[in-house]
Amino acid sequence: MQFIDQARIAVQAGRGGDGIVAFRREKYVPAGGPSGGDGGRGGDVWLEADPNLQTLLDFKYKRLFEAVDGRRGGPNKSTGASGDHLTIKVPCGTEVRDLRTNILLGDLTDKGQRLLVAVGGRGGLGNAHYLSNRNRAPEKCTEGRDGEAWNLQLELKLLAEVGIIGLPNAGKSTLISVLSSARPKIADYPFTTLVPNLGVVRRPTGDGTVFADIPGLIAGAAQGAGLGHDFLRHIERTRLLIHLVDSSSEDVVRDLQVVQQELQSYGNGLSERPTLVALTKIELLLEEELQARRQLLEQNCGGPVLAISAAAARNLDQLLAATWQQLGI
Repeated sequence: MQFIDQARIAVQAGRGGDGIVAFRREKYVPAGGPSGGDGGRGGDVWLEADPNLQTLLDFKYKRLFEAVDGRRGGPNKSTGASGDHLTIKVPCGTEVRDLRTNILLGDLTDKGQRLLVAVGGRGGLGNAHYLSNRNRAPEKCTEGRDGEAWNLQLELKLLAEVGIIGLPNAGKSTLISVLSSARPKIADYPFTTLVPNLGVVRRPTGDGTVFADIPGLIAGAAQGAGLGHDFLRHIERTRLLIHLVDSSSEDVVRDLQVVQQELQSYGNGLSERPTLVALTKIELLLEEELQARRQLLEQNCGGPVLAISAAAARNLDQLLAATWQQLGI
């Protein structure tokens, strides 16, 4: 499935039906009077969060969504039928903004949550509505109103409690594949991961916690370099970040600082988010060299640094224990 996390759509609510001019004429009903009915109301357009959707791919092929118009009024004071409302399903975690002003209209995070994005037009009035003592035979009616039309920007931000970040080939995809049932593509070249991967990791309580593997960040990601700029938004909702640093790198401190600087440049509170730092691929180093690099990182980040190996399944219990502790589980 192709991962699409941004889309632009146009929504058009239904037009209200027209009122009509009609008079009641029956054989034994003298002075039947005006009987033109009102037009029906146009249909509204709603967005609804659907947990079965994971991407905005559907909006790549269809971008105009129109609700049904109301029907015109009928004789004998019959009101026209209202247009059916249109409900558009979107993934949970979708932000909706007005395309012109960039104003946030709503954030659909919960299953079944709905947002009204375009109101249907009001139906026109029939001549029966204008009957008065001064005008016993009105020949006036009104047309239905047009429904609202808006251009919207949809932006999907994944709903994950834990985000796994780091430079390319730091071992993020390997870690999420070991901890969960996720099966991301794993290879030994940079930028293997082109889209965020979600995996559910079992908690001690038996529930599941969603982890997100975010494609590799590089220097300048917050300004649009590499892949990170496209996916930094997906860690905005996380409660905890796991920052992986490749222990076999020539400069582990520099690798740590590059990602930290990108989080700070991006803003939105990411640099203040609780973070666990872990050295990965520890099976590639001797114990003395590993401890030296671990101490360097601890001096730089001001806190304990974990040492793990996802491929060899070493110290993953320690990582999960620290994760549950940070999350208060």
